[in-house]
Amino acid sequence: QVQLVESGGGLVQAGDSLRLACAASGRSFSMYAMGWFRQAPGKEREFVSVISRSGGNTVYADSVQGRFTISRDNAKNTVYLQMNSLKPEDTAIYYCAADWAPVTSYYSSALNEYEYWGQGTQVTVSS
Repeated sequence: QVQLVESGGGLVQAGDSLRLACAASGRSFSMYAMGWFRQAPGKEREFVSVISRSGGNTVYADSVQGRFTISRDNAKNTVYLQMNSLKPEDTAIYYCAADWAPVTSYYSSALNEYEYWGQGTQVTVSS
């Protein structure tokens, strides 16, 4: 069982930065690929970024490529999402999720692959 708690959301202006954190419980954090997803009002939840178990592989949605950076600290059981140059269209609830990774390099952008989800943190970007 893995419990995830996100933090770091807030209200910012366009062009600002935010750093989200997701703290995981349990001793097997390093066995999971970790993903960030987001859901805007009236829209489906969408993939943002994923990082493999060791952190050696990262993938980003086209919409955030070059602006967001995902990282993890396995010693602290925490995954981060650094968000720079924020845009109003980044406004959403951001969720972190854990996906059991059979090998070190494994990662997935598919929502239905993720077994555990956090409660989400709101990010609002004003223009």
